[in-house]
Amino acid sequence: MPRTEPDHARAAAAPALGQRENTPPASRRARLGAAWRLARAYWMSEDRWPARGLLMLVIAFDLLIVYRYTRLSYWQKDFYDVLTNYDVDAFYQRLLELAVIATAGIMLDAARTYTAQYLEIRWRNWMTDVFLGRWFYGRAYYRFERGHGADNPDQRIAEDLRLMASNTLELGLGLLSNIVTLASFAVIVWGLSGTLSLALGGTTLEVPGYIFWAAVLYAVAGSWAMEKIGGRMVTIDYTQQQREADFRVLLVRVREYAEQIAFYRGEKAEETRLRDSFQAIRANWREIMTYTKRITIADSFYTEVGAIVPTLLVGPRYFAHQMTFGDYMQLGQAFMRVRVSLSWFIYKYKELALLRSVYRRLVEFERVLAHPSDARTLLEPAPDATAIEVRGLRLRLPDGSALGDTLDWRIAPGERWLIRGPSGVGKSTLLRALAGLWPHGSGEIAMPAGREMFLPQQSYLPVGSLRACLCYPGDAQRFSVDECIAVLHAVRLEALAGELDAYDNWAKRLSPGEQQRLAFARVLLHKPVWLFLDEATASLDPRNEALLYRLLIERLPGLTLVSVAHRESLAVFHTKVLELADERARIADL
Repeated sequence: MPRTEPDHARAAAAPALGQRENTPPASRRARLGAAWRLARAYWMSEDRWPARGLLMLVIAFDLLIVYRYTRLSYWQKDFYDVLTNYDVDAFYQRLLELAVIATAGIMLDAARTYTAQYLEIRWRNWMTDVFLGRWFYGRAYYRFERGHGADNPDQRIAEDLRLMASNTLELGLGLLSNIVTLASFAVIVWGLSGTLSLALGGTTLEVPGYIFWAAVLYAVAGSWAMEKIGGRMVTIDYTQQQREADFRVLLVRVREYAEQIAFYRGEKAEETRLRDSFQAIRANWREIMTYTKRITIADSFYTEVGAIVPTLLVGPRYFAHQMTFGDYMQLGQAFMRVRVSLSWFIYKYKELALLRSVYRRLVEFERVLAHPSDARTLLEPAPDATAIEVRGLRLRLPDGSALGDTLDWRIAPGERWLIRGPSGVGKSTLLRALAGLWPHGSGEIAMPAGREMFLPQQSYLPVGSLRACLCYPGDAQRFSVDECIAVLHAVRLEALAGELDAYDNWAKRLSPGEQQRLAFARVLLHKPVWLFLDEATASLDPRNEALLYRLLIERLPGLTLVSVAHRESLAVFHTKVLELADERARIADL
C-alpha cells in the first residue's frame, strides 16, 4: 500500500485546541484559559458563520421568551385586579390575552429547542471530526493503546464531546437568558418596591428598591454557601467518569475475548475483576451521594426560605394600602424571577461541576494528542531510494533495556527474507520498527516510496460486509465482485464467495486459519510491492501455508517479501535469512 499519512489537514495544520504547552495547566487561570481555547475553536472555524447565525437565532428566541414572561407578569397584575374589581367583561378579555400569550410560548419553545439542538449537533460534529483526525494522525490511536496517552479516549470522544457541546450551550444560553430575565424583572421589582426608611443613630437612611437589594444579597449569600458546600464535586465527577469508563472497557473485553476466556475457564477471574472495578465506582459514588445530599439540602433550604422572604417584605406595603392586590401578586412573581435569575449558579451547580470535569478531561486529552510523548519514529521516508536500508539500528524496550545487538541490514527489491530467532529476541519488534510503529531505540531505517503491506499474525477484520473486510483498508467498491470472488477461490475460501454482501462480525465468525487466508486474499487484491508477514500463517496447516506462499510468488512477480516465522518449511520460499539472537544477528543466503 502507498506509505502516506492520512489526509487530516484540519488535525495536522490547526493549532492545539486547548492547552498549548506540553504541561498540564496548574493554576485555575491556566485551566480556564485552556478550556476557553477549546470552547472557542468551533466559533472561529470554517463553520463559524452558520454557527454564529444559529446562535444569534437561539438568543433571539430566548429574548422573545423572556419578553413573553414579562408580558405574563403584567397580565397577572391586570388579571388579579380584574378579579378584585369583579369586572366580568375584562375577565374574558384577559383570558383571550392569555390564550395568545400561551400560543406564542408554545411556538417559541418548539422553535428554540429545534434550533438549539441543530446547533448542538453541528458543534459536536465539528469537534468530533477534529478529535478523530488528531486521534488517527500520526497513529496516535496506536500510542494510546500501548499506554502512552490519556485513559479511555473512546469515552472522551463519544461522551465528553457530547456533554461539552450540549451542556456548554445549555448553561451558556441559560446564563444569558437569566441575565436578560434579571434585567427585565429587576425593573418591575425596583418600581414596585418603593423606598425603605431606616433610622440609624438619629439619621434616617433611605433605601430605594430595597426588595431588589434583598434579592441580590440573598442570592449572593446562597451562591457563596453552595460553593463552600459542594466545592469537591468537580473532582468527584471527574473520577466517576473515569471509573465508569474503565468498567465499560472491561465489559467490552469480556465480549471480545469470550472464547479465550471460556477455554481458560476464566469466568471467576473475570467476574472478580469486574466486581472490583464496580466497587471502585461504588466507593466514589458514596462521595457523590454525600456531596449531592449536602447540595440538595442547601438548595431546598435556599428555595423554601426564598419563597417566604418576598411575602415578609411585600406584606407590610400591601396592608398599608400602598399597592393593589395585582401589584402585590406581580411583585411576588417578579421577586421570584429576580431571585431565580440571581441564583442560577446555585440551581446549576451540579451541571456546572460536571461540565468543568468534562472540560478538564478534554483539555488533558487534547494536550496529549497535540504533544505526544513518543511521536518520534526510527523510520525515515526515502523517496529516491530503491532498497530498504537499516543502519546502526539498536532496538530497545520501553524500559530502556536492549533487544539484541546493533543491526545493519539492506533489503533489495525482489528479495525474499526469512527472519528467524528464539522467542523474545525482537523479531516482531523489528517489523514494528520497519512499519514506523516502534519509537524506542536508536539508528535509522530508510524506506523507499512504494506500495507496502504488513500482515500481523491476527488480522483486523472490521464489522461489516465480507467485501469490505476483503478490500480493507481500501474502499469496498475499489475492486470488482469478480476480482473478489477470484481471490477467495485462490485462497480456498470459495464457500464464502456468495456472501460478499453479508453483514457480520467476521472476526468472530471465521476461524483463525480462515482469517489468515482472508488476509492473503487482501494481499492478492492490493498487489503490494513490499510485503511484511509476522507469523501470518501460524494458524494454517503446512499444505495451505505452502499454497499461500506459492500464490504470492506466482501472482506477484518482483514482490519483496519479509517473513517472520519459526517453521523450517518456509525456508524454501525465501532467498535470504536474518537470524536474530541475543548477542549478534547473522545474515546468510538460503
